[in-house]
Order: sequence, then C-alpha cells, then structure tokens
Amino acid sequence: MFKDKLSLVPNLPGSYQMRNKDGLIIYVGKAKNLHRRLSSYFNRTQTGKTKMMVEEIADFTYIVAGSELEAFVLELNLIKQYNPKYNILLKDDKSYPYIEYISKPYPKVKVSRYLNIKKKDNKKLFGPYPNAYAARRIVNLLNRLYPLKKCDGKPKDVCLYYHINECLGYCSQKLDKNKLEAMEKEILSFLNGNDKILTNRLEVKMQEYSQVLNFEMALEMKKELDYIKIVLAKQKVELHDLVNRDVIGYYFDKGYISMQIFFVRNGKLVGGKTDIFPVISEAVDDIDYYIMNFYSRHEIPKEILISSDLNGDILSDLLKVKFVIPTRGPKKKLLEMAIMNSKINLENELELIKKDEYLTENANEELRSILGLASLYRIDLFDNSNLFGNFSVSGMVVFKNGRPSKNDYRKFKIQVDKNDDYNTMKEVIYRRYYRMLVDSEEKPDLIIVDGGINQINACKEVLNDLNLDIMVCGLRKNDHHRTNDLIRGDTYMEVNIDKTSNLFHYLTRMQDEVHRFTINYHRTIRSKGSISSVLDNISGIGNVRKKELIKKYGSVAKMKQASIIELQTILPLDVAKNLFDFLKDFKS
Repeated sequence: MFKDKLSLVPNLPGSYQMRNKDGLIIYVGKAKNLHRRLSSYFNRTQTGKTKMMVEEIADFTYIVAGSELEAFVLELNLIKQYNPKYNILLKDDKSYPYIEYISKPYPKVKVSRYLNIKKKDNKKLFGPYPNAYAARRIVNLLNRLYPLKKCDGKPKDVCLYYHINECLGYCSQKLDKNKLEAMEKEILSFLNGNDKILTNRLEVKMQEYSQVLNFEMALEMKKELDYIKIVLAKQKVELHDLVNRDVIGYYFDKGYISMQIFFVRNGKLVGGKTDIFPVISEAVDDIDYYIMNFYSRHEIPKEILISSDLNGDILSDLLKVKFVIPTRGPKKKLLEMAIMNSKINLENELELIKKDEYLTENANEELRSILGLASLYRIDLFDNSNLFGNFSVSGMVVFKNGRPSKNDYRKFKIQVDKNDDYNTMKEVIYRRYYRMLVDSEEKPDLIIVDGGINQINACKEVLNDLNLDIMVCGLRKNDHHRTNDLIRGDTYMEVNIDKTSNLFHYLTRMQDEVHRFTINYHRTIRSKGSISSVLDNISGIGNVRKKELIKKYGSVAKMKQASIIELQTILPLDVAKNLFDFLKDFKS
C-alpha cells in the first residue's frame, strides 16, 4: 500500500504520525530507525489494537530528529498538541493524595491532590498515599494530637480551641514560638518516617485519658494506635537508607503490558499503581511514554529502579532524576517483586479485560454498522433536567471507543425560558459546538440526545447553522423511564434492536450515565439555590459572605451542624448568632 513512500523513509531517528482518511493524526510514535519502524506496521500481520489502527491509516508523515532523545521529546510534544485517539490508551490517569504541611502564615496539615507537581513549587508533600482514607485519617489524627490552627480566617480574639489547648493562639499575641517550633519538628519528623513520634504520643494520650477516668477517649486513642501500627507494619521493606524511590516493573504478553509501580517513601512501601494496556507500537516505546506521562502528573522521587531493557539514560535526561538498574541485594529483590506483581496482575485480569473489550467494542462496532458510519470513535450524549421549571441544566457525557471519557464531560446552566425542551436543546448544542469550532476541539462521530424527534430537530437545526455534518440520533424512554427506542436523525425511523443484545445494554449504559451526570449536577444547583435562599433572610450576609458560606458548607443541612464559633470564622459574632438561631428553627 505504501511501498513507494516507505522506500524513501530514512534509517534515522525521529517521530512518525499516522493519519486517517480525513488527514487527522490518529497516532504519534517515535523510533530509533524510522524506516524499520514504519515498515513493520505494513509488512507483517498485526493483531489487537495495532490492527485496528493500521486498518484506519490512510497516510503517514514523519519528522527526522537528531537523536532518539530528540525524537522522544518531539513525540511527547506532538501527542500533547494533537491528542491522537490511539495514544489516549496511555493517558487517562488519576492524581494520588499527598499529606501537605503548610508552615505559613500558620502551620496546617491537609490532604492535597495535584495533577502537576513541580519541584520549584517548594511544597512540603509527603506520599503519595494510594489509600486516600489512610491519608485523611492520619491528617485528622495529627490535628487532634497537635495544637494546629483549626479555624479559617483570622478571628479578632482566641477561640474555644485555644482555651482547651487544641490551638496555640495563632490569631493573637499569645503565640509561644518555642512550642510552635517543637510541634513543627515533631510533625515533620513523623511525616519523614519517624513512626515512634506518633505512636509514643498516642500512648501518652491514652494514659492521660485513663488517669482521669475518661475511658471512652482512652479507647478511641487505642483504636487509633492499633490502626497506625497495622498501617506501618504493612509498609516495611528491607531498605533502611530512607531514600524516596519508585520501583517500576512490567510484564508483556499476548499484546498487553502490565505495569507495576511501587512507591517507597522513607524506607516504607506506602503503596503502588497498577495498569494494563494494549501495545500499539513496540513494548519498550509504549512503556517509555507511560513513564513520562505518569511523572508529568506525579511527584518525582529521588531515585527510580528499573530493569535493564528500558531506556534509563533517555528517561533520566528528560525527567532529571536518577534511574538505577539494580543487580543484587534488596533493591534487586524489590524490582523482582514489582515484576512478579505485574505478571500476576496480567494473568489475573487479562481474560476479564478481553471480555470487556469484546462486549464493549463489538457493541460500538455494531452501532457504527447499523447507522452506516465510516467510523465511530467518539459519541457525545446530552440530557436536560429541571424541577417544576426551576434550575434548568443540561449535561453532556462522552464515550470514546465504547468507554466513558470523563475529562470530556460538560455541564451547562440553561438561560432560555423554563420548561422549553426544544430551545433548551438548541441552546446547549449551540454553546457546545460553537466552542468546539472556536477552540478546534475534537468533533464527535455521533450525537445522541435524550428524547425523540423534537430534540433531534432542535439539535440538527443548530448543527446546520454551524455547517457541521454530524449524525444525530435520539434515545427515547418508555413509560417506566427505561431505554426503549433508538431513533435515527436522518430518516426519523426507529432502529430495531434486540432488547437482550449487547448493543441495547450498551445504549442503556450510555443513557443511564448521561442521566446520572445531569441529575447530580441539577441536585448541586438546587442545593446551592436552597442555601442561597436561606442566607437571604439574614441581615449582614451579602454576596461575598454568601459565596464563602456556600463554598464552605454546600448545603443547609451541613450549615445547620456548624457551631457559632465555626460560623464566626466567616461572619461577625452578632451575624453568626442570628444565622445560628435562624437555622435552629429552620425546617429543610
């Protein structure tokens, strides 16, 4: 197919770009030898995801680089710029929670999540903690055991926390700096790995409560002590240098890569991350990209352990961190443990992954075939919601290759007259796809609206005005509010689908997801509307204070649980008392 063009590709390093019939880049890769890599796609039989991609390739382009390192940087930049659909397999990721210590203006510990962590930010972060519950429990425990600042803002005088010795009086002139320095030293020592600091303090507290016959609190301290000991016992590994390091192991089989990253912090194994994904290019190249992508969103430790077949020198140059290939001792054993875990994960999960892909992707392919579409990668689904004409909203969810793409979900507050489904649909479709055109965003292959012909026509009218040629369908529910009919937007005919088929279950999943997303947003808006109405009854609460209260409490129910002292962190004392008294008698 590309014999003549392939013969002209040089045997040099660089980045290549696969394009579909519309000229869109669907995959970006790198290679030490462009000619050999590109030829490999077309001169041998492909399977799995690679086969799907090759079948869609209508052309390819390439950029020659001066070295493999330059090719890697070029690949990363092009993926970021073009967001190719086959590279997306390695991009979805979540942020892990860290415990963050903030020293100024007042000492504070909190659970933080950061999508992009840079060393220059100089944040004091400890973790990551794959178990978010453990991170929150440790933060709550530190707040109970140490007199950290408990309230927000800066009250005019010390509050109740100071008088019960749970605060050092940061908002007054009574602050004891020696106590502050000692407290900071202990907290940071614990977060840096000195476990005895916390366990000893818990044991002292437990004894103090027992001596004053407060056995309830003593028992609570014992439970916390038991929990901390269990957590710490699970974290022990045979490394005693207290270096923060990650350990990366992988296993490749049957076209899939299983990744296992261990997080070792201060000599303790605090958790890890696992991933399984199909290979599109060469296994090592996909792992390189995975590692770069992972550390673009997570804290980079002082050292990373890898096996000898990975490109440690290139990764080290790009990430500015030491990659170590252990050959013996505890580090070697830890790497072998990571590799063993990656192998076990793949063996345990592969059949389930393949079954899920078969059901999902086959249903997506069946829908594409029924509708006569050339391709069906991205589906945008819309739903509208209002309650008795109030707080009208719309939601859009996106499915890519049969799976939810939550980063692409969108929420819309509706501005048109209430209870007008036709114009509500027109408004949300115009806002969404006008923005898509302005920002040159990815275009969907199919739009599905919740409803029948009326909603389809509203959508098509706007698309025609924007000169967009996108297939539109409607999903109509029956009297029991369950998915019932798929209506084509071109012929307005109902599509005959077996109610027991994978395709019908696929459509139901999508409709349920957009409905769930929209209803949840509607409830949030309704809740904020309710709390806003309550606050309008209190003299002394203007727009600024109202926004602060809504941000902090989110609902009337949570605000009713607040004490006068807590409300006083936002409001003057007299206004806080008025609000507290009003809420006490308010029926929500």
